[in-house]
Amino acid sequence: MPEELLGEALLGEALIVATERLRAAGSETPRLDAEVLLAYVLDTDRTAVLAHPEAPIGAGRREAFAAAVARRERGEPVAYIRGIKEFYGLVLAADPRALIPRPETELLVDLAVARAAAFLSGPRWGPERGRLRVIDVGTGSGAVALAFVATLRRRGYGDILDVLATNTSPDALALARENAAFHGLADAVRFREADLLPDDEPPFDLVLANLPYVPSDEVDRLPVAASFEPRAALDGGPDGLASIAPLVERLDERTSELAGALIEIGPHLFVTLGALVRETLPGWRPTFHDDLAGRTRVAELARGATRDRDAERTPLPRG
Repeated sequence: MPEELLGEALLGEALIVATERLRAAGSETPRLDAEVLLAYVLDTDRTAVLAHPEAPIGAGRREAFAAAVARRERGEPVAYIRGIKEFYGLVLAADPRALIPRPETELLVDLAVARAAAFLSGPRWGPERGRLRVIDVGTGSGAVALAFVATLRRRGYGDILDVLATNTSPDALALARENAAFHGLADAVRFREADLLPDDEPPFDLVLANLPYVPSDEVDRLPVAASFEPRAALDGGPDGLASIAPLVERLDERTSELAGALIEIGPHLFVTLGALVRETLPGWRPTFHDDLAGRTRVAELARGATRDRDAERTPLPRG
């Protein structure tokens, strides 16, 4: 790191130097990265950093900031440097055991909460049905399952949910359990090592999945930060469907008559996945939801009459 970050420095000066270093290193958001990292080492927020550019940085904090910026220069994600990532109002531990939760995945939670609330408040649901059985396939850090449960608990539905979160990686599951314990949700989600839809579980009412969907030959072309994340959580095989296709093919046999599935996908899978559903799930209807950037992000699969079109597309629900 440059001497300016290790010697006497004011907040504003340190930000200027760090921003230039990160820009030269290829960061797509150099100023934001510098602000977030400086706030992190000062144990404050970005607002405080920006409000006091004339404030000095103590020697220990200067060294910590220099080390953090050096790690970011090498491409390490900011979330791993800080050890946390904000997602859907939750602060989650983040480290190389699991993929870093992405903002676009919050759409999956939005839709899951809406569908679950509709199930539980609708005329076809009653006490005789017991709990709504939900599975989060490929839970990673637990982000989707925990955000889903925390939101529905606040709405008074916590006692009628049975949520299972699965992953094939024991390390990722350990991280997910840590996040659940931190947020007081260890009793609200069951975690287990499993692939796709376990055969020894009763049928599921709602399937959530954020499985790898980046085609193998594109993984190495992702921003360098992705190289610090577990490749298995990104690599979706030759066509991006290596994990998603087997899940889709098992939905009919492993779900209830009320079943629905919400699967995060990349925009490139819109046509391919629609064809797969038509071929393997007669009587199911796919709908595709766009994220805030207007990109197809979530495939919603529901039991129902087939339509003339292969699939419907809907924009991100507002409000």
